[in-house]
Amino acid sequence: MEVGSIYHSFAYIYDKLMYDIDYSKWANYIEDIFRLKNLKPSLILDLGCGTGNFCIEMAKRGYDVIGVDASVDMLNCARQKSEEQGLDILYLNQDMTDFELYGTVDAVVCLMDSINYVLYKKDIKRMLKLVKNYLNPKGIFIFDVNTPYKFENIYSNNVFYDISDEVSYIWQNYYNRRTKVCEFELTFFVKDKEEYKKYDEVHYERCYSKDELKDMIKSSGLKLLNIFDELKLSSPSKKSQRNFYVCEANKS
Repeated sequence: MEVGSIYHSFAYIYDKLMYDIDYSKWANYIEDIFRLKNLKPSLILDLGCGTGNFCIEMAKRGYDVIGVDASVDMLNCARQKSEEQGLDILYLNQDMTDFELYGTVDAVVCLMDSINYVLYKKDIKRMLKLVKNYLNPKGIFIFDVNTPYKFENIYSNNVFYDISDEVSYIWQNYYNRRTKVCEFELTFFVKDKEEYKKYDEVHYERCYSKDELKDMIKSSGLKLLNIFDELKLSSPSKKSQRNFYVCEANKS
């Protein structure tokens, strides 16, 4: 199943469901990594940009930003929000594992566990090679993943739910320890005037170990600089639920 297709109805309620994500805090963290690596990027590429929240936050801070996403619906939301705020952001409707740019960029990010949505290693390998090709010398690639600990102990086969006036959902997980793929069955009830509309979605994420990611990074020609704990500049613990990887375009 293509990522673009599974986000058709989900795109329009995505922001309501992500209300607890502090995009300003995420942008602060990414800028902390820039400073740590003595990098002052002008042009940033956001792979899997979704409805553009991170792109918009970075554009407000003076960066030129390109957003790439496979979902037309997500990008329509992103463009509308950007235009309403008077921001000139280039959004490209492309698969983040097979994208094409007209030139190079100073930094690439792939956030909110977008990498986990890529179910096949060959696709991640292709994406990493493209990232290397489109990064300027000494440019960096930052991405985050949900950890094996999270898949095995938090997601697992658990049920989550949330009830509010605007959006309520039931989220059933099925984690296959053999394939390392977690299936998320999502049912949403979204308020529309005086009624509630029901939406059903099925999403999939794959769990990747540190060793698997390290091998894929190495084979792409990128250089792995750091693995950090969630929104921190310290090493992750065994119970970390999200890890950030920082890679460099090690070009001569």
